[in-house]
Amino acid sequence: MKRNIKTYLTFISVTLLLFAGCKKDYGDLNGETIEDLTKNATQAQLNNLVSGTESGMRNALSFYLDDVSIIGRETYRFSNSEPRYVIDLLGANGSALNGSNFYITLPWAARYSVVKNCNILIQAATNSTLISSAQKQGYVGFARTIKAYQLLMNLNLTYNNGIRVNVADPLHLGPFVDYNNGLAAISSLLDSAKTALSSAQVSFQLAGFTGFNDAAGLTQFNRALAARVDIYQQKWQAALDDLNASFFNLNGSFNTGVYHIFGTGSGDQLNPVFIPQNQTGEVRVAHPSYVEDIAAADDRINKVSKRTSPASLSGLSSDYDVWLYTSSTAPIGIIRNEELILIYAEANIQLGNLAEAVKAINIIRTGHGLANYAGAVNHDALITEMLYQRRYSLFFEGHRWIDLRRYNLLNTLPTDRPGDQVWNEFPLPVTE
Repeated sequence: MKRNIKTYLTFISVTLLLFAGCKKDYGDLNGETIEDLTKNATQAQLNNLVSGTESGMRNALSFYLDDVSIIGRETYRFSNSEPRYVIDLLGANGSALNGSNFYITLPWAARYSVVKNCNILIQAATNSTLISSAQKQGYVGFARTIKAYQLLMNLNLTYNNGIRVNVADPLHLGPFVDYNNGLAAISSLLDSAKTALSSAQVSFQLAGFTGFNDAAGLTQFNRALAARVDIYQQKWQAALDDLNASFFNLNGSFNTGVYHIFGTGSGDQLNPVFIPQNQTGEVRVAHPSYVEDIAAADDRINKVSKRTSPASLSGLSSDYDVWLYTSSTAPIGIIRNEELILIYAEANIQLGNLAEAVKAINIIRTGHGLANYAGAVNHDALITEMLYQRRYSLFFEGHRWIDLRRYNLLNTLPTDRPGDQVWNEFPLPVTE
């Protein structure tokens, strides 16, 4: 196992940072070793590590989004060449999730590859005598924030099976920690990143951080992620405190935030979940319940597109393509203000501030063509309303399965064929 994790945390990560990151003009690092980079890195070398880290975050992203969206009954993925999307992930015919299959091994390895890149960046910046102390803090704060985000994505998949937090030394890996301790470690990592950013100078470029590419902006991004972790931990007041330090804006654009960016340039990547409308063979469609359950006049119906003919496979069918990402270069959100508004609503419900929660919910509702909320104003009714809004506002962004799991509502998800199952977690990859 150590030989395996060393392979994908060292060899693959170095490949990613050296080649995926070379699309930006930060110099050629080909032939250099990790030892070279961590001994006394130049600013150009550190910037290339940043670029490679940001680029690597996009790797295997489609598998992660398909995993959580298929199990969460947001989407189907029909592929004539890959039946496991409709068999394993939906629990068909008594099947089980398998730790040797692509749906866990690929996203798991990709996320830990980025974690490895972040560890290299932290060590390289810390050891460099060629940059200022403030610049060091900028690299460290960025790397710790991204490392926490990548660990959270893997923990979202494996849940009670846990994650390894300490993988800095592939030959001496830290132990697995369970879900609650994993969240605590991620929260602590985000806090340490915030501390670094408080005295930082950002001297590197970032592709998907428009408006958030300085120390203040990275701190806001960091606190937005912290607020997400807070609600997973049921730390409601902490969530509000972290929102106040983030880019949260009740009256701001829903789409303000940080994104994965794609392009057609040499060495760049295309959006991995984009599929044109009305395709056959390789199709990503909305679960029928998305259209069946949506309220009249809700403009989020435009996140799906009516097909000219239904798509079907293995006893499943849908009339609607997923149409959230409408081109091969459409960005994919990491975290947006719309999610932050919904976190604000949730935290206020849980704290008993119901009028403030309704205010936030109404901002979401009216922003999507609906009238103000007119239901009962009590805890349970507002939680139901909040989860509805999260379902449609954050469709195919990787949330519904996790939301229903944390509210013990996975049993409310539809099973589409006799014998289908709803999983609550992935097994660890067999290499673990």
